[in-house]
Amino acid sequence: MRAAGLLAFLRPALPLLLGLSLGCSLSLLRVSWSQDAPAGEGDAADAACLEGAAGPERPPAGRSPEGGGGGGGGGRAADEDFKPRIVPYSRDPSKPYKKVLRTRYIQTELGFRERLFVAVLTSKATLNTLAVAVNKTVAHHFSHLLYFTGLRGAKVPHGMAVVSHGDERPVWLMYETVRYIQQHFGGDFDWFFVMQDDTYAQAERVQALAGHLSINQDVYLGRAEQFIGGDERAPYCHGGFGYLLSRSLLLKLRPHLDNCRNEILSVRPDEWLGRCIVDFLGLSCLSQLQGQRFLSYELAKNVEPEKEEGEAFRGAITVHPVAEPTLMYRLHKRYSRIQLERAYEEIEQLQDQICNLTTRMPVGEAKLTWPVGIEAPFVPKSRFEVITWDYFTEQHLFSCPSGAPKCELAGASKADVENILQAALEQLNRRYRPRLRFRKHQLLNGYRRFDPTRGMEYTLDLLLEAVTQKGHSHLLAKRVNLLRPLSKVEIIPMPYVMEATRVQLVLPLTVQELDFVGSFLDAFAVNALDTHDNVLLTLLLVYDPYDAQRVAQVDVFAGVKAMVAQLEKRYADVKIPWISVKTEVPSQIKLMDVVSKKHPVDTLFFLASVWTEISGEVLNRCRMNAIGSWQAFFPIHFQEFNPVLTYRRDPAAAASTSGTDFLRDGHFDRHAFAEACFYNSDYMAARSRLAADAALDREEALEDLEVFDLFLRYSQLHLFRAVEPGLVQKYVLQSCNPRLSEELYRHCVHSNLQGLASRSHLAMAFFEQEQANST
Repeated sequence: MRAAGLLAFLRPALPLLLGLSLGCSLSLLRVSWSQDAPAGEGDAADAACLEGAAGPERPPAGRSPEGGGGGGGGGRAADEDFKPRIVPYSRDPSKPYKKVLRTRYIQTELGFRERLFVAVLTSKATLNTLAVAVNKTVAHHFSHLLYFTGLRGAKVPHGMAVVSHGDERPVWLMYETVRYIQQHFGGDFDWFFVMQDDTYAQAERVQALAGHLSINQDVYLGRAEQFIGGDERAPYCHGGFGYLLSRSLLLKLRPHLDNCRNEILSVRPDEWLGRCIVDFLGLSCLSQLQGQRFLSYELAKNVEPEKEEGEAFRGAITVHPVAEPTLMYRLHKRYSRIQLERAYEEIEQLQDQICNLTTRMPVGEAKLTWPVGIEAPFVPKSRFEVITWDYFTEQHLFSCPSGAPKCELAGASKADVENILQAALEQLNRRYRPRLRFRKHQLLNGYRRFDPTRGMEYTLDLLLEAVTQKGHSHLLAKRVNLLRPLSKVEIIPMPYVMEATRVQLVLPLTVQELDFVGSFLDAFAVNALDTHDNVLLTLLLVYDPYDAQRVAQVDVFAGVKAMVAQLEKRYADVKIPWISVKTEVPSQIKLMDVVSKKHPVDTLFFLASVWTEISGEVLNRCRMNAIGSWQAFFPIHFQEFNPVLTYRRDPAAAASTSGTDFLRDGHFDRHAFAEACFYNSDYMAARSRLAADAALDREEALEDLEVFDLFLRYSQLHLFRAVEPGLVQKYVLQSCNPRLSEELYRHCVHSNLQGLASRSHLAMAFFEQEQANST
């Protein structure tokens, strides 16, 4: 009975035990067979395997390269041939050291070239009309665009790079333009597209044409035209429709350019260039090359671009002639509409393909997302990752940037809501046409949220008036969902900056901040002076009128001046100037006006506060993010919470908290604008625009503005506002000056309140206080 129970218990494991026994038995048998094999067979097989893996150049193991049987010695020699040998670097002391100069960009060192350079031929009469129209339609697509003219006026149109040759003769202009391109850009680009200012070009198609052609061939591509009385087998490219030249062709043409100028007589510049290429290089104009066609369209007089529907017009890369700027803009609108229609057709085709493929997949249509081809909505893993919806109506927004519960819908938000309502109505009419026609009666509810994985999502409750084909109307409520997907991510080109720029640190000091000056100067000495960083410090000692009158008897900043003197004594090559300023309200603009006049225009200012801890990392980010005539940087520092509330149960933990936990014990103070990095030239330009505004250049108005507001309202710079983890400030209860403007005083109060502790810490402190009061 007991044996039967044991057998029933082991029955499920019997196949496993039998398999293990059989495997072990076969392994033991194979080992015995290998031991009984002849002595040379295994070695011969191994040698044959090694010989096959080594290839014809490597001799088999155990043989010499000459084919003799060298035994084990030959195998060791072969192994030694494949061992790496480390050669130590040694410089001849007798030869002078030569510093290796590296290029600014790695693509220059590797010999990479840009793809396309575009030259536009214009004149003094059309520079401010047709050339401006060309610039507005293609400049945002071509990264390298240059305008060439014989003569020009005193004022050049904004945003256009113009080269003037000093002669309006067409052939001379062409000669000088080709010579200028060869001298300045011949080694930097693969393709050169030359066009006139009365030519409309589809920039994206010109780039695509250049991107599909091989650079290993001399190319003269355009609309082929016959010379007057010349050989029909050697045409030239018509200049009105533009033409594409390769770099190799320009290099070969360079030694013959002066001969072409002296020997070839022509009135038309495109004929002159074509004759030069045909006679000296033996190349003629091509309209098709490497499977790519140069399609052009000749525009008739009094034509309506909106009514052109032919394939020749729709497929054209360039259109000529364009008589006036208005016609240029109309052509651009028409071709933009054609490209948009093509994009929608491609999207529909791709969506159909995705749907057809999804039905054949194991998961089926359950994996299909809406809209088709767009990433699925973000799925939060905790309640802290939930993306909230913002509620809005046609007049108000109920999630305001200022923190107010309700604000008026205006600016970009108003334009966004109007656009999405119009898009929703168009989609409904397109879907139910011709049976129903909808008219918006009212927006009942609107919700939107930004999903970083897919874009801006909208949910709209619309009250619509539906009209049938017979004219009957009815009110109905309908909910629609819309998505504004994220478009193609592009890298914004930024000017080149260097980390060796000198930083001028500006520190305003008031009487209330005297207790923290010592810590600031100690950190500045350790992080900047000891490391010999390229940084200077200027102190602004802000006296109120009462202290300024008593400065001869009692100087409130005497201790600060003494600490500065000790610092200068410790570092003999360091000078820390200080400037005394008397004012009741220490406005940032008032203080910067004083400092700006005492420094050159190319000075990089770093406006700091007494609680700012300067480090080399922060200074480098200031240098990289503040770009002259382009961008100003306003970092958001990290403010630590009040340790009394954060570590109320364990006060010793406040001093032992590691640096990696600071993000848990504080917050980024978005209400503070004390730190700023900008160039003096940009500040002076914005300040002059403020001075031109007579309504705001008053003493009271300056007290309401900070440097951030000045750049935001009176400059065209990019304002880079981002968190800076390197700026960590200890908790301190700042004294808010009641003489400040209402907005600045509110920012100061909010900064103090939000810097107390997190919500959980405040809730626990409040809960413990309630418990203590109840007992």
